[in-house]
Amino acid sequence: FNVGPGVVRHLILAGHDVHVVSGAPDFVFTSEIQSPRLFIRKVVLDCGAVQADALTVDRLASLEKYSEMVVLCRASILATEVEWLNSIKADLVVSDVVPIACRAAADAGIRSVCVTNFSWDFIYTEYVMAAGYHHSSILWQIAEDYAHSEFLIRLPGYSPMPAFRNVIDVPLVVRRLHKSREEVRKTLGVEDDVKIVIFNFGGQPAGWKLKEEYLPAGWLCLVCGASENQEIPPRFIKLAKDVYTPDLIAASDCMLGKIGYGTVSEALAYKLPLIFIRRDHFSEEPFLRKMLEFYQGGVEMIRRDLLSGNWTTYLERAVSLTPCYEGGTNGGELAAHILRDTANGKNYVSDKHSGARRLQDARVLGYQPQRVPQNDILVPDWYTPAYNELGLHN
Repeated sequence: FNVGPGVVRHLILAGHDVHVVSGAPDFVFTSEIQSPRLFIRKVVLDCGAVQADALTVDRLASLEKYSEMVVLCRASILATEVEWLNSIKADLVVSDVVPIACRAAADAGIRSVCVTNFSWDFIYTEYVMAAGYHHSSILWQIAEDYAHSEFLIRLPGYSPMPAFRNVIDVPLVVRRLHKSREEVRKTLGVEDDVKIVIFNFGGQPAGWKLKEEYLPAGWLCLVCGASENQEIPPRFIKLAKDVYTPDLIAASDCMLGKIGYGTVSEALAYKLPLIFIRRDHFSEEPFLRKMLEFYQGGVEMIRRDLLSGNWTTYLERAVSLTPCYEGGTNGGELAAHILRDTANGKNYVSDKHSGARRLQDARVLGYQPQRVPQNDILVPDWYTPAYNELGLHN
């Protein structure tokens, strides 16, 4: 099981043992879940995106690392995972969204399901287009691995994922609040008339420092992910690494950070305006941004203004917004219900419309991947963007 705590908690509440396979720190799960039914196994089965810096992905390095970690060691990984799955007598494998986990489940004779808003075949397609067709076999292997899953539980803000045979959509998966806004502010010693921005920006640029003058009068900043030796100026509050961030998000007036599913989902759920910095080569970002802006909850900050401390205009714009997301936030509970039924043998979907669904999913409205001229050989057909005049110039 490799998926977030929002789903794990509901499965444990339903009486299931859940084995989490993850390289994430234990507190990511234990801050939300305290149960003898939770088992954490420290294993990393993919590498995600390798970042050149806080805002840019190194596309070639990402492909090379995936090849080194997963492709070259594939037989050994599968043998180890199959043996482990059999040893714990697993009934279902759930992944977010590790490709080889689906194949390991199939080899062990166990059903698998993915829960995600993006998949790595789509993300790596852009990297292959930029880095060269000799890495294209990675895409096909990932897509084939995903095809072993029973279906995809698809989260809002999703990108194209045609490798999956069937899809079930659920609302936002968000972590519940433990404390009220008033309780959090009282603990921090912050008066009601003080504005709070939560700085949720892991991997800050090297050599860059926060400065008090970045904040306008009457503002405080809560800093997530600061290193132990990082100096924090007045009116900035360093948060502990294992702090439960949903409570602090709900107690703030806006958030400054990068677009990712967890950040966007909790910003929308708690109606907190998000000031975001656009990142390079994060292919899932446009879809999450579209959702964020549709619900009037986003303000884009230019990168140079972040680094130069020109924050005031963006903070004032953010607190003037009224985010209007009124959709469900019980995606974790619904996903857990679906997974529980699947583990018990229920069939949720059929292949009747899977071909048409895949074609539709490959053409998500309003977006096409950027073409890298003369460097897109052997990219899977469903991801090849159409030529147009604007595309040629780009």
